[in-house]
Amino acid sequence: MGYTLWNDKIVSDDEVVINKEDRGYQFGDGVYEVIKVYNGEMFTIDEHIDRLYLSADKIKLTIPMTKDKLHKLIHELVEKDQLGTGHIYLQFTRGTSPRVHNFPVGDIQPVLTAYTKENARPLENFEKGVKATFVEDIRWLRCDIKSLNLLGAVLAKQEAVEKGCYEAILHRGDVVTEGSSTNVFSIKDGVLYTHPANNFILKGITRTVVLECANEIGLPVKEQAFTKAETLEMDEVFVTSTTSEVTPVISIDDVKINEGKVGEWTRKLQAQFETKIPKSLQVK
Repeated sequence: MGYTLWNDKIVSDDEVVINKEDRGYQFGDGVYEVIKVYNGEMFTIDEHIDRLYLSADKIKLTIPMTKDKLHKLIHELVEKDQLGTGHIYLQFTRGTSPRVHNFPVGDIQPVLTAYTKENARPLENFEKGVKATFVEDIRWLRCDIKSLNLLGAVLAKQEAVEKGCYEAILHRGDVVTEGSSTNVFSIKDGVLYTHPANNFILKGITRTVVLECANEIGLPVKEQAFTKAETLEMDEVFVTSTTSEVTPVISIDDVKINEGKVGEWTRKLQAQFETKIPKSLQVK
């Protein structure tokens, strides 16, 4: 039996009921997070919860519990589901009210749902690298908010899948922003580049960890945008996310990066990232 954190209670999955006029269901009016769990231990949970509250504040949604209370409930969910290695998905919607575009007036309670999913680390992707494709970034202009409005990202990811690729590398005009569900990094002449954390990208938690890793191994960082053409000329390219960790990109639209091989700096970053997760799950 699976369990769901529904508002402030953990219930069996079949007890959860979502109202047809929930604003998350009708408008995507809400925010979410995905938290990695290694061997039962939640990774960077404080950073994820902080970002959840920040995203909620940006859409004027007041989360009806403290961060400590939410942390406790998520921990109880992981224990209840006996989650080993996988992730937690959680979201808050603005709640249920008669359908109007503007915020409802009166007593409306945000709705929390969260659940766990067991999945193995994609070690083969880390070792061999993946293929990607360029896709025009058609999303809205507040990508810094981790909102439920993901149709632009869904369409981009689907285009990548139909081309046999792992990820869609998004671009506005010629400028690369991020992936459909990842942040994008590139390395040239011993310098790490990634798009500045502004409204065009999500400031990824794994992105932040990787920037810390770069500092620890002596890899200079420039948070500076780069173009599609520059991307294809980079020495190394990789993407990051909660579930992708540090995944090398070895080709984009059939153009090989580093002759189709995973680069040395990417390997060093992967190794440094490994030191930050529970030892029992580190790659041998």
